[in-house]
Amino acid sequence: MARYGQYCPITRSLELLGDRWTLLIVRDLLLGAERFNELARGLPGLSRSLLSKRLDHLERAGLVDHADGRYHPTPAGEDLRSVVFGLAEWGSRWAFGEPRADELDATVLMWWIRGGLDPAPFGDRERVVLYVHFRQGGRRRFWLVATPSDVSLCSTDPGYDVDLVLDADLDALYEVWGGRMEYGCAVRDRRLVVSGPTDLVRALPQSLRFSPIAHYVRQAMTREATTRATPVAR
Repeated sequence: MARYGQYCPITRSLELLGDRWTLLIVRDLLLGAERFNELARGLPGLSRSLLSKRLDHLERAGLVDHADGRYHPTPAGEDLRSVVFGLAEWGSRWAFGEPRADELDATVLMWWIRGGLDPAPFGDRERVVLYVHFRQGGRRRFWLVATPSDVSLCSTDPGYDVDLVLDADLDALYEVWGGRMEYGCAVRDRRLVVSGPTDLVRALPQSLRFSPIAHYVRQAMTREATTRATPVAR
């Protein structure tokens, strides 16, 4: 743990949280990730050994409890929610924009979507299989298997009949998920093409709960648009 040598609550906080990846681990814990493998899948750029080291550090600092193979934020860890999502709000306004090529990881995006897919709009079907094909990038094929109680992500064919097909530009689906692009606009411009039974096609946008930071992004874009549209007083 780096020490700054200044008697200040900000520096004490940075000594606990300022190491690379630490706040992203806290972010994912606050969003419901509990198991080591869940955290590892959501942070593929982080080695498993460093993830273990960071979790041990958070546990020693009293921010995370570890029991029965699960990690949970302590009350002190939960209190970081306003900090983490405060950064989301600030970043949406001042540090966010179109996705860069090095940020477009299809596996990460599909893992996020898996965690934010609500099966309820699909009705009482026993299973709905969504096949996602990306038009560019490395890994291009994924399957989401949604049952009323669970959603699984597969990178190989799970062997079920496909109910819905989503053919997508990777950057467009990232922007839709993150709140920078409206789902309907992406479909109209054929950046996303959904095919399947009409009821399931209509249910898909309702089942996508989108990123937990999407509303901050939309607010920032609305504020920017309003600012541009407001005439400057002379």
